[in-house]
Amino acid sequence: MGLVLHIALILTGLLLHGTAQAQREFRVYDSWEGEDSEVALPKDYAVPADVVIGRLMYPSGSGYFGRGRRGRGGFGGGDWRQGGTTWSVDYPRGERKLAQILKRLTTTDIRSVEPPVNPEDGDDVFYWPFLIVGLADNWQLTDGQAATLREYLLRGGFLFADSFFDMGGSWTQFEAGMRRVFPDRPIVDLSDDHPVFHVVYDLTEGTQIQIPNMNALMFRGNGFFGEGIGPRWRGVMDDQGRLMVLIAFNNDVSDSWQWADDPRYPAESASLGLRLGVNIVVYTLTH
Repeated sequence: MGLVLHIALILTGLLLHGTAQAQREFRVYDSWEGEDSEVALPKDYAVPADVVIGRLMYPSGSGYFGRGRRGRGGFGGGDWRQGGTTWSVDYPRGERKLAQILKRLTTTDIRSVEPPVNPEDGDDVFYWPFLIVGLADNWQLTDGQAATLREYLLRGGFLFADSFFDMGGSWTQFEAGMRRVFPDRPIVDLSDDHPVFHVVYDLTEGTQIQIPNMNALMFRGNGFFGEGIGPRWRGVMDDQGRLMVLIAFNNDVSDSWQWADDPRYPAESASLGLRLGVNIVVYTLTH
């Protein structure tokens, strides 16, 4: 490691829309995983930056994990607008660790904390060129939310769908949500030579990457759930061939960020997941 990059940041300017009042203030919600709700704010959390990793909020459907908050209180219901539901899996620890790595390995001016982005909050979504959606097989977007997300992506935004495995019809449920966003754009399988696997770190056989889930490692011993043994790297492109949506099916890349400092998590998976995260963010800023 030790790589230093200089990145020309043009994407944010293409996304900005409306007045400054449309941008929501920073706030923190409960995590779906209770222990992550206790993560301390970095000292520089209020310092603005050119690049921000956002977390897409969404109403949960009936997916395998679509049952509200997990962790200290078990499973239970909740208002997705207040956190503690499936959108907040790996949040906020995962994003903050990735931000630390990007600060360490690049010259990207990246914010140390993540905004939770509600697509119903007016123009707020257009301020954040990079969004993560976790457990996206549980999303149940309204027509209005889907239309907002579609406009966001077509303007130059990027969505990374992560942390879901082949269990209980999860792909079918994710695809149904994606079809609401883009009814006329195909979901395609990526090839090993796609730039997202090579833009910074040369990750050969990138489509074979499978980053394990921490809980599956601890309690199942195999790192995946259900029938999710085979990774599937897929995406949705714009008219110029730019990757707008990156889908890491049968993967939990965010867990490699969230648990990178935990000795129970495999070091090789943490290293690979962090390198992959750097590639994904830099691809977003340069394509």
